[in-house]
Amino acid sequence: MGQDYVLNKDYFIDVIKDLIVLAEEKRDYFTGLDSAIGDGDHGINLSIGFREVEKNLEEWAKEDLTTFFRKVGMALLSKVGGSAGPLYGSFFMKFGTPANGKDEVNFQEFYEMFKVAVESIEARGKAVVGEKTMVDALRPGLDAFEKAIEEGLAPKEAFNKFKEAANEGADSTIPLVAKKGRAMRLGERAVGHKDPGAASSAAFIETFYNKLP
Repeated sequence: MGQDYVLNKDYFIDVIKDLIVLAEEKRDYFTGLDSAIGDGDHGINLSIGFREVEKNLEEWAKEDLTTFFRKVGMALLSKVGGSAGPLYGSFFMKFGTPANGKDEVNFQEFYEMFKVAVESIEARGKAVVGEKTMVDALRPGLDAFEKAIEEGLAPKEAFNKFKEAANEGADSTIPLVAKKGRAMRLGERAVGHKDPGAASSAAFIETFYNKLP
């Protein structure tokens, strides 16, 4: 399924451009979420990281998808503070790997890109669903995406399942006690607050969806 549905480099560059905008527009929102249960810098850190990406985007856009996303990931890894740097850095560094040095991918390869990227976050953060982290958005989203593909849904409809499940997953962190990161120190006081990483992850997935042809 999706062998004829091709996403070229222009699509991915447009997504990154929108993520740069998102990081600025949602900076205070993500930081506000983090102020409630973390260090209060999630939005600021993402903004700093994507400003670095923006500075280099024109040059990096000349590269194949694998190299392009490795450079995006390395920029986030080096510039984004807190846990988000290593996690989002790993995500994007792995994300381009299934593209195998090409400038376009079919829909199955697109799924594989998210699969290896989400798995890299799970491995790096050693987190599972229910611990009030970005995995609460990404893992249910990826599982819903995979199920939709297996059921033969059209590509954009299948990815919509990813987006919806990621948003629901982010919301599901509100009543949770944190088991990872700074929020873990708060115990029951973290209940009632959405995890900032889950919120930003869901917003990132929605950005990918919004640019799909």
